[in-house]
Order: sequence, then structure tokens, then C-alpha cells
Amino acid sequence: MYTSVRKLGNSAGVIIPKAILADLGLVAGDAVDLRRDGDRLVLTPAPRAKRAGWADASRDIAAGDDRLVWTEFGNIGDAELTW
Repeated sequence: MYTSVRKLGNSAGVIIPKAILADLGLVAGDAVDLRRDGDRLVLTPAPRAKRAGWADASRDIAAGDDRLVWTEFGNIGDAELTW
């Protein structure tokens, strides 16, 4: 796929098509590693923190969003419990 380098302020950039971003699991704003390899530019997704997103999920639960994610996978004996 060919594209062009575009001026962005005092720098320049390349537009990455949505399909390529999706293939890499990236969205706008994600961190990437950009390096030069000879006459090539290599762009790779930056490593993500092992617990990325846990803080947001905890806030959602504290705000009352404590529904089961996989409701079909309950615990044995759940039906007999009284809350």
C-alpha cells in the first residue's frame, strides 16, 4: 500500500489506514515504537502494561456495574444461595 508523507506543523506524518490499525489491535492515541532499520521505518505497538484497564474496570464495579461478564459460567450452587 502506498501513501504519502504529510506535513503536520513542524513535523510530518503518515496516515495509517483503519484496516491496518485493526489488524495490529491499535486505535488512535495508542503508544507505538518507531525506529529506523537501514532505509526502512519500523513501527510496532508498544508493550502494554500487564494490568492495563484494571483501574477503569474497578471504578465501573464501584459505580454499580458489577454484572457478570459471562453469565453462563456461574458457580456450582449459586441457585441455592440467599443474599
